[in-house]
Parts: sequence; structure tokens; C-alpha cells
Amino acid sequence: MIQALTQFFIISALVIFGIALLICLLRLIKGPTTADRVVSFDATSAVVMSIVGVMSVIMDTVSFLDSIMLIAIISFVSSVSISRFIGGGSVFNGNNKRNR
Repeated sequence: MIQALTQFFIISALVIFGIALLICLLRLIKGPTTADRVVSFDATSAVVMSIVGVMSVIMDTVSFLDSIMLIAIISFVSSVSISRFIGGGSVFNGNNKRNR
């Protein structure tokens, strides 16, 4: 009974994550502004991390957790870079001298 209920919830979670992924990808493609696309990319990466986590539970392994960390790091770095580009027009500011 518990095993069937757990399997039902895992399958329904994958279906819901699949629908959320389609919605996020639609906003990523049709986003009217770059900021909308950045937010959609963050949401897409969160949904992909959730799908990989559920697949890790299904396959009963922890080897997928490294890929979740990699997706999170790449998503964070790209979001910060794109946000800096939108805000100031440059990602790296080599002319800025630090106050010592």
C-alpha cells in the first residue's frame, strides 16, 4: 500500500515538474524582456534540479546529487553575470580600483 502510494506521488511529481518545465521554457522563448528571460532561466534550472532529484530517488542512487550541485553553480554564475550586464552594461569591471 505504501509502496503504491509512494510510486503514485513520484510519478505525479514528475508530471507536474514536466508541465512546469514546459511553462518555463515557453516564457524563456517568448519573454518580452531580458529580465523575464533571466528569471525564467532561474526557474527552469530549479525545475531541472528537482527533476534530477526525483530521478535520483527513483533510481536509488546518490550519484546524481553532484550534477544537481553543478546545475546550481552554473545557474547562479550565469544569473549574476546576466544581471550585472543588464544593470551596468559590463560583466567584468577591470578599471575599478579597490579601496584599501
